[in-house]
Amino acid sequence: MKTLFYLSILNCIIFSFTNCGNQEEEAYLPKPRGFHRLEFPQHLYNTDKFATKEFKDYPYIFEVAQNAEIIPDESFMSEPYWVEVRYPQYNAIVDISYKELPNFNSLVGYINTSNTLTFKHNVKATAIDEYAARTKNGYSAVMYEIEGDVPSQFQFFVTDSTKHFFRAALYFPTSSQNDSLAPIIEFVKEDMLHMMNSLDWRD
Repeated sequence: MKTLFYLSILNCIIFSFTNCGNQEEEAYLPKPRGFHRLEFPQHLYNTDKFATKEFKDYPYIFEVAQNAEIIPDESFMSEPYWVEVRYPQYNAIVDISYKELPNFNSLVGYINTSNTLTFKHNVKATAIDEYAARTKNGYSAVMYEIEGDVPSQFQFFVTDSTKHFFRAALYFPTSSQNDSLAPIIEFVKEDMLHMMNSLDWRD
């Protein structure tokens, strides 16, 4: 009887240690990497920034997101009327370039240059989707959505085909993977589509 009693105690002890071991394993199971939840403001726009002395002589105007800032592009490659729309809280930049069209050949050249700048992402892109559209103000537009870990995920150009050529490209000066940037990309892309549709010329 004593033997059976001791065996029962031993089994209980072994069972207890086994359960503790399982709990330890569960406590240290690796968890998938997560990303911080981002809270985005409401999409609100105005043209106030183009009424300032700095931008009042620009040949174009569009509605800028209230949570973004617009500054002249001061890079060594910049030309007149080039600007950056910055989102400091998301480390995102929309580079904007502008060209005056002296003739039809210049339009063809700028479109070819725009395509070259877009499709050079082919090295890392998993897909590049191209869409033609007409803006709310009646101008021709072409949009590019670029998938994969590329430095620019959304671009477009707008032209009236006679005088003006306007190009915008989203960039993140960061090494983060685009799957972690996806919510920010979608947020800024909505602002860019509004920019495209509100764009007009100051002739």
